[in-house]
Amino acid sequence: MDTLVQVLPASIERLGIWRLSRRQETIKRAEDLILASLLLLLLTPLMAAAALAVKLTTPGPVLFRQRRVGQDGEVIEVLKFRTMYADRCDPNAAQQTRRNDPRITPVGRFLRRFSLDELPQLLNVIGGSMSLVGPRPHALGVKAGAIVLDTLPHYHARHNVKPGITGWAQINGCRGALDSAEKAQQRIVHDLYYILNWSLLFDLRIIKRTAWVILFDRSAF
Repeated sequence: MDTLVQVLPASIERLGIWRLSRRQETIKRAEDLILASLLLLLLTPLMAAAALAVKLTTPGPVLFRQRRVGQDGEVIEVLKFRTMYADRCDPNAAQQTRRNDPRITPVGRFLRRFSLDELPQLLNVIGGSMSLVGPRPHALGVKAGAIVLDTLPHYHARHNVKPGITGWAQINGCRGALDSAEKAQQRIVHDLYYILNWSLLFDLRIIKRTAWVILFDRSAF
């Protein structure tokens, strides 16, 4: 995978294929609508329980809305269950979440551990601003250490597809805090690999693997 970094510039200039074809986008959209609708139907009781837990344990809204970068650099509003105390929420992600972050509520800690806070993004998928699988959307203010993300090589190419709830990077260890330029570059490499190799079976493989990662990965907090 690391060798992909060396071939990216030539690939971009020679092939110009850092985008899905219209046919691929149509297939992917149908996949999103069918699977996201089924998941919403199956997970409604779990989402209702999560919403009730947030509402009953801390004052404030159940949902947290954050502006993030979507396809082609468009700013989208991403939905999550609120996991921080209402007066400590950080809509611009000026400060990345860290392990044992005092801003996170007890219920929020549980939701984040199993990625349950991300479930409202199924509504983003059905609405068309996100996909089930794709590069994770970054908040507008996120940095990797002292590095502004959009100054990293090939960063913007990851925005040629819709952002996803899960992705190739997330199931390959690039999950959790984005606290260094090296980690950010590894995510970019994995995201571009995903775009170049997209297929319906690839998406289904990632979705299946995501369940395993959620249960056993310890990098989320």
